[in-house]
Amino acid sequence: MVILKSREEIEQLRVSNQIVAEVLECLKTLIQPGITTQDLDRYAEEMTLKKGAKPAFKGYMGYPSSLCVSVNSEVVHGIPSDRVLKDGDIVSLDFGSYYQGYYGDSAMTIPVGNVSGNAKRLIDVTNEALYKGIAEARTKNRLGDISAAVQNHVERAGFSVVRDFVGHGIGRKLHEEPQIPNFGIQGRGIALKAGMVFAIEPMVNEGTYHVKVMKDGWTVVTLDGKLSAHFEHTVAITEDGPDILSKHA
Repeated sequence: MVILKSREEIEQLRVSNQIVAEVLECLKTLIQPGITTQDLDRYAEEMTLKKGAKPAFKGYMGYPSSLCVSVNSEVVHGIPSDRVLKDGDIVSLDFGSYYQGYYGDSAMTIPVGNVSGNAKRLIDVTNEALYKGIAEARTKNRLGDISAAVQNHVERAGFSVVRDFVGHGIGRKLHEEPQIPNFGIQGRGIALKAGMVFAIEPMVNEGTYHVKVMKDGWTVVTLDGKLSAHFEHTVAITEDGPDILSKHA
């Protein structure tokens, strides 16, 4: 069942998502060769707690950290460690907060130092695909319109969308119905209504869309070892169009 949110609930969700946006913007400025993924996790947790919120991911289904940090061929759910970021890496940061009963969730992929032209293009196309999907998150459309917009943009650029992991509804729970695939057929799926709030999150691979989960039970990597990028925003559907709750103010 898809839970429709009131205007008041959407504003509560905005507050939680703005905490996420502020944390990610801060982390973005810290990313450089020599920093460890564990350093980023510590900064994210400290900032969130200072704002009176809690990191949403820590302890969620047993996840051990506050931040997901996925480097290069890691798609999602990379666990922070003493790994040192190097010039030429790309790093995906996925972060969530819990504040006064509501969740926020957003992600971005950031180049470390000087990256290859194809790595930069992958990042750009993934971010563009997110906004293509968001543009379809409006009343009178269907869920498949979001999915198809993402898929079409990605595949026209010669990349592939991950199929094993998808976006989701969000509200008083971190993951609510419906699931939001990054692939699909225009005009299919549930009708979109004002009050729906979605975490739309393209995960895009340089090569094949096939992925595998590593032995730690969390880290998802591309099957062919090629690069992957990830962007995500929490978006409310309103009568006036999509409202990006996690966009940095």
